[in-house]
Amino acid sequence: MAADSPRDKYFGVWLIFFMLGLGTLLPWNFFMTATMYFSSRLKDSSFVDSSANQTEPAGEHRSVLEAKFNNVMTLCAMLPLLICTCLNSFLHSLISQRLRVMGSLLVIMFVFMATAVLVKVPLEPLPFFSSTMVKIVIINSFGAVLQGSLFGMAGLLPASYTTPIMSGQGLAGTFAAFAMICAIASGSELQDAAFGYFITACGVIFLSVLSYILLPKLEFFQFYQKRNRKQRSDEDNSVNLMNRESKAEAADQNKEQNVSMMIIFKKIWMLALLVCFTFTITIGTFPAITADTKSTLANGGSWDQYFIPVSCFLLFNLCDWGGRSLTAVCMWPGKDSLLLPVFIVCRVVFVPLLMLCNVQPRVHLPIFFHHDGWFIFFMILFAFSNGYLASLCMCFGPKNVLPHEAETAGAIMAFFLSLGLALGAALSFIFRALV
Repeated sequence: MAADSPRDKYFGVWLIFFMLGLGTLLPWNFFMTATMYFSSRLKDSSFVDSSANQTEPAGEHRSVLEAKFNNVMTLCAMLPLLICTCLNSFLHSLISQRLRVMGSLLVIMFVFMATAVLVKVPLEPLPFFSSTMVKIVIINSFGAVLQGSLFGMAGLLPASYTTPIMSGQGLAGTFAAFAMICAIASGSELQDAAFGYFITACGVIFLSVLSYILLPKLEFFQFYQKRNRKQRSDEDNSVNLMNRESKAEAADQNKEQNVSMMIIFKKIWMLALLVCFTFTITIGTFPAITADTKSTLANGGSWDQYFIPVSCFLLFNLCDWGGRSLTAVCMWPGKDSLLLPVFIVCRVVFVPLLMLCNVQPRVHLPIFFHHDGWFIFFMILFAFSNGYLASLCMCFGPKNVLPHEAETAGAIMAFFLSLGLALGAALSFIFRALV
C-alpha cells in the first residue's frame, strides 16, 4: 500500500469488493442448488424415455429432460464461462469498465426477475427446459465478463484486495444452499419456496449494483484510480515518443511479448494442467452425479427434502471454502513437490466412490455404499480436497515466474481453470451414463 494513500474507512472498499465477489458466482449457484424445483417442473409422462422404463426400478421413472437436466445445465454454464473468459481479454480495451460491470449486473438481475416470474407461469416441460438453459447461458456469459472486470479493478488496488473477491465467491455457494434450506424450512409449497428463493437472489444482486455505484465515491478507491490514470498517461507518452524514434523497435517489442507468453507458460504448464484436471474431476461429478443421490435413512420423512440441499450443496460449499481458506496458513505440499500432482491425480478415486453411492436412477452399477454416512464422508473429502489443491495451484502459478510476469501467469491459470470446468461439464454426461 502506498505510503501517501488514504485509509479505507470502515473497510468500505473491502466490503464492496466482497459484495461484488459474492455477486459473480451467486447466480450460477442459485440455479445449481434449485434442482428440486427444476425437477418438479420437468416431470411429464410424454417425455419419458422408453428404454429407461425397462431398466429403472419402480418409482424412479424420469422424463428425458429431467434425467439430463443436471448434465445439460453444467455444460450450458461452463462453455460460455470458458468462451467469455477468453473474450473478456479483448473486451476490456473496447468497452468501458463501468459498462461491463454495471451492464453485467443489470442483465443478471433481469434474468433472475424473469426466473422468479416464470415460477408462477405454467409451462410445458420442453419450453421450460429450453428457457432455463438460455437463462443459464446468459448469466454465466455475463458472469464471466463481470468476474474478469472485477479482478481488473482489484488490480488497481493493493494486492490484499483480491482476497475479498475470493471470499465472496467462496461464500456464494454456501449462501445459495442456505437460502434453499430456509425456503424449504418455511413450510411453503415448492412453487412458493422457489419464488422466494429467486427473489432473494434478485435482492442480493441489487445490493451488488448499489455497492458498485457507491465504489467510485470512496476516497480510497479514487486515489488508486487517479494514480492508475496518471501511470497510463505517462506510459502512453513514453510509447508515443518511442514510436517517433523507432517503429521497428516497437515491432520487436510486440514480438518479445508474444514470445514471453510461451516462456511464462513453459514455467507453469504443470500447475496449469493440474488445476485444469482438478476441476475436470470435480465438475464431472458435482452436481451431475451427487445431486441424484437419494437418502436411505429418510423413509419419506423430512430428511428426504433436506438431504441434497444439506449433504450435497451446503456441505460441498462449506468444505470447499474451508480448503481454500486453509491455504492462507498452510501451503503443503510445496510448489516443486511431487506430492502435489500425486494428490490431484488420486482425486480420480472419488468418481467411482460417489457413483457407487445410492445414485438414482441407475442402470449399470450396483450400490455399494448404502448408508448416507458414506456419501457425506466422501463429499467432505471430495470438496475439501478440491478447494485446497485448486487454491494451491492458483497460488503457486504466479510465484513460479518473475514478478513482472505474475499477471500474465495468473491469466493463464484462470484460462486453464475455466477449461477444466468446461471439460468436466462434457465429461459429466459419460460419468452419469455409466451409473
